[in-house]
Amino acid sequence: TGEIISEEGLLVTNHHCGYSSIQMLSSVEHDYLKDGYWAMNRNEELPVKGLTVTFLEAMKDVTDIVTKNDEKALEKAMAKCRKEYPECEVKKVSFYNENVHYLIVTKVFKDIRFVGAPPSSIGKFGADTDNWMWPRHTGDFSMFRVYAGKDNKPAEYSEENVPYRADRHLKISLKGVQEGDYTMIMGFPGRTTRFQTSPELKMQIAQNDVVIACRTTRQEVMLEEMLADPKVKIQYASKYSGSTNGWKKWKGMKIAFDKLDIIGRAEKEEQEFAEWVNSDKKGRRQKEYGTVLEDLKKCVDSNREGTLDYYLIGESVGRIELALFANTFSRMFNKSLKEGKDTTAALASAAAAVYQNYKDYSVKVDINEAKTLMKFYRDNAKEENYLKFADADFATMDIDSYVDGLFENSAFTSEEKLTEALAEKGADIFSDPAFRLTDALLDAMKAPALASRTCDKELAAARQLYTKGLLEWKKGEPSYPDANFTMRLTYGHVKGYSPKDAVNYRYYTTLDGVMEKEDPDNWEFVVPEKLKQLWKDGDFGDYALADGKMPVAFLSNNDITGGNSGSPIMNANGELIGLAFDGNWESMSSDVMFEPDLQRCINVDIRYVLFIVEKFGGARWLIDEMDIVR
Repeated sequence: TGEIISEEGLLVTNHHCGYSSIQMLSSVEHDYLKDGYWAMNRNEELPVKGLTVTFLEAMKDVTDIVTKNDEKALEKAMAKCRKEYPECEVKKVSFYNENVHYLIVTKVFKDIRFVGAPPSSIGKFGADTDNWMWPRHTGDFSMFRVYAGKDNKPAEYSEENVPYRADRHLKISLKGVQEGDYTMIMGFPGRTTRFQTSPELKMQIAQNDVVIACRTTRQEVMLEEMLADPKVKIQYASKYSGSTNGWKKWKGMKIAFDKLDIIGRAEKEEQEFAEWVNSDKKGRRQKEYGTVLEDLKKCVDSNREGTLDYYLIGESVGRIELALFANTFSRMFNKSLKEGKDTTAALASAAAAVYQNYKDYSVKVDINEAKTLMKFYRDNAKEENYLKFADADFATMDIDSYVDGLFENSAFTSEEKLTEALAEKGADIFSDPAFRLTDALLDAMKAPALASRTCDKELAAARQLYTKGLLEWKKGEPSYPDANFTMRLTYGHVKGYSPKDAVNYRYYTTLDGVMEKEDPDNWEFVVPEKLKQLWKDGDFGDYALADGKMPVAFLSNNDITGGNSGSPIMNANGELIGLAFDGNWESMSSDVMFEPDLQRCINVDIRYVLFIVEKFGGARWLIDEMDIVR
């Protein structure tokens, strides 16, 4: 999530949200991840190819239409929205497990430019060690600008475009926060599953265990190579960060499930639901909901083995990039042929789809990952799910020799080799050994994929019915649907917490904590010299606390999840006081059950953001275009 903070389309979000864009723009010569970047005027703002910004324009309840299965009425409602909101996209989105339906109207801008971000030593300070932890000292922000055509409407990138003039932008408060202050966050949370039953929760933990093991294996290889080579560190920064973020969250989730008895509490609710169903003397509830919990369990059990097998292969051997390149090539080639292109044009389209990957690709890393992941899969998969090759037995083959030969003989290891192979072979490129690996992978995934979906329709129907029953049972009580990437507001207060006996966490951190954590020998805790000097001098401008210290982050009890990253946290006047960027370790089960005593949202204080922009980055011109309330 991001928010507009000036009349001229200036947008602020988290550093980790802008991370992949910053990485894409970086090179060894211009490493914006390592060094940071600040445009000092509009001409220095860097276009980010492929990045878009989407604004919510409207929502319309169409539950009655969908429930009646009236397709003509639904299309009429969508057509009306399109007419009322030109240049917008309209789609139907379901809530409460298909029990409520809305049309969501959005406007998408495609000319987005990178304005600035601190170095990762500030924007990602603490990296994986501090991720999901409190106390936190991360300046997790980056800035972009939305551009539009001269008519202020969405337009493709052009030097003639101008900064977008939004109807509203957030004012920024320098008044700071005190414990107990009201807060609210608006954003686009991705996925929660708070209507799950205990069998589904058990399945989720089992699935997470598989993914954690696979990612641990791959991340160890990636990190070793990244620390050994600055170029590889840039190439794999976003891939590594994306992998470890979920990996650590799922590890914390398992601990929280056990500590907070999440499954036991779900089982208790199911028992109470069953008692409510059976208390209906007329028998209507028994007839409608009487078998729903049993039906859910049967479906989950039927899908269990195939699902775990599927995730095992997908998160291990399925991550070999060479095979992914070949698969992308094949899919794009076939897609182009279906669109009516001739073979030459289809090959060119397929190659172009693969070429864009090579900037962030290292053959050495992929070789080492391939060897490690294939061995991991062989050690952990069922033999009947092994890869099948015409000329080798996966159970006994020398994996190191196979991988060395694969990469030596494949054209997909670089743009140059692929270009040469296409010029020489044309359509005969499909004899490349990378396709044999891809074919073996796809064949091996078919059976687990089918087994994981044996009861999908029945499971979806049972989930819908159970959720309907819960809403009827608890009618009149506050209830909100699971997150599904649509805009939500969460309200709460600034608040610390006590994670265990005799431990009490204060609600805010300061720059002093950054200096206390500094470790020049650990890449996660390196502190820039300029930041240390600003701290020593107490040069904090208008942004310091009353005691002269520089605030960094603060806690609130707002309910957020992945997708909320970058969301504005606002005070009672709707003024920006910070950016939400993380949750706390003790509440990693929050996607399935909200825990008010422990769940906290970690926010970077807007005063720290502005201090870094002005004092560290020297970009005072950006401060001048903001509406700041002192």
